Amino acid sequence: MTEGSRRPIRPADGTLGVMLVGLGAVATTFVAGVENVRRNRAKPIGALSQMATIRLGRRTEGRAPLIRDFAPLAPLDSLVFGAWDPIPDDGYQSAKVAGVLDTPHIEPIADFLRSIRPMPAVFDQQYVKRLKGTNVKSGKTKRDLAEQLRKDFQEFKATNGCDRLVTVWCASTEIFIKPGAVHQSIDAFERGMEKNDPAIAPSMLYAWASLMEGVPFANGAPNLTVDMPALQELAEREGVAISGKDFKTGQTMVKTVVSPMLKARMLGLSGWYSTNILGNRDGEVLDDPESFKTKEESKLGVLEHILQPQMYPDLYGNIYHKVRINYYPPRGDNKEGWDNIDIFGWLEYPMQIKIDFLCRDSILAAPIVLDLALFMDLAQRAELAGIQEWLSFYFKSPMAAPGLTPEHDLFIQHTKLKNTLRWMMGEEQITHLGIEYYEYEKA
Repeated sequence: MTEGSRRPIRPADGTLGVMLVGLGAVATTFVAGVENVRRNRAKPIGALSQMATIRLGRRTEGRAPLIRDFAPLAPLDSLVFGAWDPIPDDGYQSAKVAGVLDTPHIEPIADFLRSIRPMPAVFDQQYVKRLKGTNVKSGKTKRDLAEQLRKDFQEFKATNGCDRLVTVWCASTEIFIKPGAVHQSIDAFERGMEKNDPAIAPSMLYAWASLMEGVPFANGAPNLTVDMPALQELAEREGVAISGKDFKTGQTMVKTVVSPMLKARMLGLSGWYSTNILGNRDGEVLDDPESFKTKEESKLGVLEHILQPQMYPDLYGNIYHKVRINYYPPRGDNKEGWDNIDIFGWLEYPMQIKIDFLCRDSILAAPIVLDLALFMDLAQRAELAGIQEWLSFYFKSPMAAPGLTPEHDLFIQHTKLKNTLRWMMGEEQITHLGIEYYEYEKA
């Protein structure tokens, strides 16, 4: 690919407003982390956009710049933060309640965190039954509420002098909603908002408002949200980037690494039992069976998509896959993901793999929020409207174009992400074939 074929990308000039739906553990950990990095008090560990390099050309050329130096990403100093939350706590209060960060990462930036006050949220306890909120919008119809969100976007942009905005859903998991007639077209969806259709959840109103304002939207929860024809059609019509769904952080990240290993070596899988213990607000929400159903659907699909049992019935045709999430308040944000994996090999002799991942949920999610904010903004400036499949790397249930099977293998997703950046910048794709380094005699 030549320099002349580089995709036109508008420069990342001015201020980028990062609009966070939810100002809980994930959002405050993200915001506090960015501010600590900006003050040279920490490093952005876990963020590909800041820490990762990208190889260009042949291995012998030695070209491997940092992604942030290669692609025209918005600089961290250009970010300002806005949020909605049904709980009125400011960023400082919310970070203290979340209990993720220690004093050295909160107190020196306390005034900055206090300056982030959540706007009243579109919230309905019917969709998140374990939460209650007082900082909530009111309106006669869901269309009224969505229009109020549009006004929030407009006022935040004007008040903060933002040149661009991007939205990232960092709020709780809603109850499970199956796609229905109201989700099939823009007209049906907008009529449903006016009629207060129960199949339209609050997350969908945020997405609709964001798209109508030309603001890219990334869905960090397993909610249906933009994973429907109506809002995908709207994204295409308005020329806005969308991505989702459900941040890939702990246990599922491990699954998207281990299961490709089994498949690559043609090792069989009899069963995979996963259990999680966590005590944060997410754990409390998921203690409700209807919200857990949404998360379960997100987690269970990974193995089937990667292992392709229809193609390998002898190896993966009879898997028992079980996922449990247990709310355990003493653990707080420090989640434990335990996996028991029963596999079999040569002559069907059984073996086991056991993994106990003592992870920190929001510590793993925060750099994902940063990467998505910056990459979604890049996609928007590159006029890449609709589903951003190249960002599948960050999601448990990645979205793909209608008729396509989503890619779940973490390493294929990683290659797809970097190759998309190369494509944008007019660089040659990396296939890892490597045949060009060897000379073979012609037959």
